[in-house]
Amino acid sequence: MRVFLIALLCVACLFGQDASAPSASSTAKASAPVDLTGYWVAFVTEDWRFRMITPRKGDYQPVPMTPEAHKVADAWDPAADEAAGNQCKAYGAAALMRLAARFHITWQDENTLRVDSDYGMQTRLLHFNPAQSSQGERSWQGFSSAQWDKPSSLKVMTTNLRAGYLRKNGVPYSQNAVVTEYFDIAPIPGGGQVLLVTTIVDDPLYLRQPFTVSSQFKKEADGAKWDPTPCTAK
Repeated sequence: MRVFLIALLCVACLFGQDASAPSASSTAKASAPVDLTGYWVAFVTEDWRFRMITPRKGDYQPVPMTPEAHKVADAWDPAADEAAGNQCKAYGAAALMRLAARFHITWQDENTLRVDSDYGMQTRLLHFNPAQSSQGERSWQGFSSAQWDKPSSLKVMTTNLRAGYLRKNGVPYSQNAVVTEYFDIAPIPGGGQVLLVTTIVDDPLYLRQPFTVSSQFKKEADGAKWDPTPCTAK
């Protein structure tokens, strides 16, 4: 699988070599080196037991958790989360793209990408305008600053998060976590596209080192299979 991913990324780099650098006056949409819009479905090829079902309490591998994180995860109580209105703790920006979900990516305006999920019914806004402020009330999706990086990548950095879960079985991240993501498009031999999202979560309180995962998504022709489902703690 690792060889396959590397091959896809190499092909993506080759396809992006002709992309010209955006001018300072261009909007993010106008200067986009790749088209991320459309409907995408998670293509789960690894970590099946963590992504397709809620793992049992204590099944935390291979997250590099601190002792404090183990204490929090060992006290996980989904019924208490539901009762407190925290059923979306596993749907925050640090974990959302890892869920077995469908995502609809659109341009909300010329400098803001919108990412909607059907599973959990979450909305992320990726802001390209540096003048926008990341201050304000903390939320599950936080504040995401975006920029085109290299010929064909989108880099996103998210802060101002509410504390949540990296996995549905209570593996925590704190409100001070910083999430860095890279979005890449690669063609599939024979036709079609795959979206590769690399997510790096940096949280010294609950992680001994940055936690990195890479998720794949296949592009769908339309939204015929879109199935909005509310968050659940179980």
